[in-house]
Amino acid sequence: MAEAARFERDGIKRLVLIVDDEHVNRRLLGKIIEKEYDVIYAEDGQEALDLIKKREKTLSMVLLDLIMPKMDGYELLALLHDDPNLSRIPVIVLTSERTAEVKSLQLGAADFIPKPYDMPEVILARVRRSIELAEDNSIISATENDTLTGLYTKDFFFQHARRHDQYYPEAEMDALVLNVNRFHLINELHGRLFGDSVITCIAGQLNRILDSNDGIACRCDADTFYMYISHQENYEAMMNQIVTALIELLGHQRISLRMGVYQHSDKKTDIEERFDRANLACNSLRSSYKTSFTIYDDVMHERELYSEKLIGDMDTGVEQRQFKVYFQPKYNIKGDTPVLASAEALIRWDHPEYGLVGPGSFVPLFEKNGLVQKLDHYVWKEAAAQIKRWKDKYGVTIPISVNVSRIDIYDPDLEKKLLDIVHSNGLEPNEYLLEITESAYTDNSEQIIETVKKLREDGFRVEMDDFGAGYSSLNMLAALPIDALKLDMLFIRKICDDDKDLKMVQLMIDIAGFLKIPVIAEGVETREQYELLKKLGCDLIQGYYFSKPVPEDEFNKLIEESLNNN
Repeated sequence: MAEAARFERDGIKRLVLIVDDEHVNRRLLGKIIEKEYDVIYAEDGQEALDLIKKREKTLSMVLLDLIMPKMDGYELLALLHDDPNLSRIPVIVLTSERTAEVKSLQLGAADFIPKPYDMPEVILARVRRSIELAEDNSIISATENDTLTGLYTKDFFFQHARRHDQYYPEAEMDALVLNVNRFHLINELHGRLFGDSVITCIAGQLNRILDSNDGIACRCDADTFYMYISHQENYEAMMNQIVTALIELLGHQRISLRMGVYQHSDKKTDIEERFDRANLACNSLRSSYKTSFTIYDDVMHERELYSEKLIGDMDTGVEQRQFKVYFQPKYNIKGDTPVLASAEALIRWDHPEYGLVGPGSFVPLFEKNGLVQKLDHYVWKEAAAQIKRWKDKYGVTIPISVNVSRIDIYDPDLEKKLLDIVHSNGLEPNEYLLEITESAYTDNSEQIIETVKKLREDGFRVEMDDFGAGYSSLNMLAALPIDALKLDMLFIRKICDDDKDLKMVQLMIDIAGFLKIPVIAEGVETREQYELLKKLGCDLIQGYYFSKPVPEDEFNKLIEESLNNN
C-alpha cells in the first residue's frame, strides 16, 4: 500500500480490480470509480487470483462479487486471507444478500457495496475509505515489525509490553535479552545471507516458545532479541531449544549465544529500565565460556548502582579536585646503581562516600560513557604542574608520563591542548611523556601514526604502553613513531618461572634494540625479576620493587634520596 501511495504522489492513480461474472455489472461499477481510479477486470475468481498475484505490489483494492463460476468469491476471499502477501489488499464484497455479510467478514472482507449500484457517491466514499484505512494499517505494520524476522521493532515492543502490564498487572513476567556472540564475524566469514539465516532461525524459535507462553518478542538490534515472557523456571532448556534448531539448520557451523534475564519484572520500574538490567546480565557473559545465560541479581544491582553513582559524581569530583594524582617512579638500571629517571601519573579518587577508589573501578566506566577525556585533561594539567613544582624546588626535571586514550587521539585539538598545558607551566614538550597503548595503534593505525608524528615533531616523547598485549606486526612496529617500548606487566610477572615468557621478553628487548629505542618494564616486584631484566638489557624499570604509586610528598623523598646518592 505504501507503493500505491507513492503512485498517487507521483500523479498516478491507484489500481482497483473489479471481479464479477456479469459484464453489465462490471462496466457499470467501472464507470462509477474510474473518475478516481485505474480499473482492471476479471470474470471469475480464478482469473482474479491470477491478476492479483501478478499485480500484488500495485493493486490497492478488489471489488468482489460472491456468486461466480470456476471459483466463487468466498473461495477467493479465503485464499487471500491465508496469504500474508495478499491479505494486505482490502476487499469490498458486492452482494445483494444481507446474510452473506457475516461469512464475508469472517473471511477478511473490509466492507460491502449493495446491489444494485444506484448511489455512486456512496460507492466512491466506501472505496476511498477502505483504501485509506488499508494504507494506514500498512504503514503502521511496516514500522511495527522487523522486515527480516517479522518480530516487533523495539519501539512497538515496548508499547505492547506497557499495554500488557496495564491489562495484566498481576502477571509474573520476565525480561529477557538474547545476543549472538561476535555476529559481525559471522557475517564477515560466511556472508550476510548466512547471517540472516541465523537471525531468522532464532526468531522462529522465539515464536515457537511464545506459542506456549504468554509474551512478546522483538529484534532490538542486528544481533539482539528482547522477550517479555511469562516467568520461566528453566532457561537452560529454552537456550538448548534455540541452539538445537541452529545446529539442525546450519550443521557444523558453531553459533554462540548468551542470554540475560531479569526475573519477576518489577512493574514499578519502567519497562526499558527492566530490559537494561537484563542487558547488563547478558553483557556480563561477554568473556564467559562456562555458561550461556545468567540471572540479574542483587550483586549486579548493587554494582550497577555503584557505577551509576560514580558516573554521576564525576563532574563534581573534578571540580572539587577529589581526583588525586599519584606518581610511580621509573628507574634507569643501565648503570651500576639505579637512577630515578621519570614517573608515571596514576589517578586515584578520594570519593567522599566510598573513600579512596582505584582506577579499575571508574576508568573503564568513563571510557564507555565518553567521560575519560575530561579525566585525562585533568591529569595532564596536574602532571605538568607537578613537573614545574619539582623543577622549581629541586632544580631538576623529572618527566612525567600521562595516558593519552583512544578518544583523545581523535580530538582535532589534541596537539594544541597539550602544547598549551606544557607552555602554561613553563615547560618544554620534551619534559612531558605521552603513553599510548599498543592496541590504540592497531585500531586505526594511519590516523594515529599521523597524530603521533605531529606530537613528536612538537618535541613530545611517546611511549608505547602495554607492548606485547596487542597484535602489532613487525612491519607495523618498524613504522611506528615511538620513543620507548613499555612491556606489558603480564610478561614480567612470569619471567622467572616461565621460559616462554622469558624468551618473549628477550625478543621484545632485542626488537627495541634494533629500533634503537629504550625498553621500560612495568610491574617489577622482586629482586629476581630486577636482576633478570637487567641481564637481558632492559633500560628502565617501574614497579613495587622500587616503589608503589605515591602522592607528591612521598615522591619528594625519592627525589631527595636520588639527589643525595648522586
